[in-house]
Amino acid sequence: MAKEITPREASHRVARGAVLVDVREDHERELGMAQGAIGVPRAELEAAPHVYLPGQDADIVLICQSGGRSMLAADQLLRLGYQHVSSVRGGTAMWQAEGLPLTRPDVAVDEDFHERYSRHLRLPEIGARGQRRLEAASVVVVGAGGLGSPATFYLAAAGVGQLRLVDDDVVDRSNLQRQILHVDADTGVPKVESARTRLSALNPRVNVEAVRERLTSDNVERLIADADVVVDGGDNFPVRYLLNDACVHLRKPLVYGAVHRFEGQVSVFDAGRRRGEAPCYRCLFPEPPPPEAAPNCSEVGVLGVLPGVIGMLQATEALKLLLHLGEPLAGRLLHFDALGMRFRETRLPPDPDCPVCAPGVAFPGYIDYQAFCAGP
Repeated sequence: MAKEITPREASHRVARGAVLVDVREDHERELGMAQGAIGVPRAELEAAPHVYLPGQDADIVLICQSGGRSMLAADQLLRLGYQHVSSVRGGTAMWQAEGLPLTRPDVAVDEDFHERYSRHLRLPEIGARGQRRLEAASVVVVGAGGLGSPATFYLAAAGVGQLRLVDDDVVDRSNLQRQILHVDADTGVPKVESARTRLSALNPRVNVEAVRERLTSDNVERLIADADVVVDGGDNFPVRYLLNDACVHLRKPLVYGAVHRFEGQVSVFDAGRRRGEAPCYRCLFPEPPPPEAAPNCSEVGVLGVLPGVIGMLQATEALKLLLHLGEPLAGRLLHFDALGMRFRETRLPPDPDCPVCAPGVAFPGYIDYQAFCAGP
């Protein structure tokens, strides 16, 4: 195992000719690194140490943020035949605490970016590159209510650069039991304005666009055309079918969510980009249920925390799509039973006869969705 040394001892050894290597990622070193260090990310150093180190008999000192990564890297170098490798105990944090000098690269540093998103930046799967991708992304959330509230809170906190909220309703006191974007003083205020206030206060880096409009066939393409991901936070079937058809037509991934009493559903419909491979909403529901079979929350009620769970899952799927991470819920419908505290998954194949997303089918155009969902 490699030897640990104090920051001060490391400083003395560097003065006598030791090679000091900061093995943190590039974005971490932007905030400052031990004077005299060279910066090489741990993975790169372990993969090709001969590129950065003078020889296997050289005096090598490794440093990271708190000492963990540098110790792992030092042990690996020893296994590769390097004979004199040490790790700095406490890393750059202790180096700074002991008053030893730091240097910064000659570049402008966005300290708010590094501090605000530090936990994302430490995930190798995201890092600075992924976080910049989020800042450049645009997400449209239709509905600033029960599902839109948690979804937009987490998307804003995560740093999605452009959030467009579409809703024509105003805050009612009965909303507050589940629509956590709003507070009592917002009663009577347009939901998108209330939402913009909260989200901008949470993360001023995010551009929140409040659109107080009802989604229709006339405006849907204008509102989602520049979106990277669309999140369905609506509470009625006409909006769901309209969003689905528009997203298939414009090749946009749609993150679906729905709640009813004590149960919820989440899925990703990406048929526009993956025809014949991924389903759309019409593959799940070719025809809407009759109105009496699908009452809304105002008629039958809903457990207040349920939209929070489903909206959070929608935000998770949206972030995965933006970052190209993991396995999206495309082709899978996730069911949540709050009373039983159980999740179950249903496989959802594309419908080869779907009138909207089947391969080779031309876009049929928008219909009268209110009449379509009203039943015979």
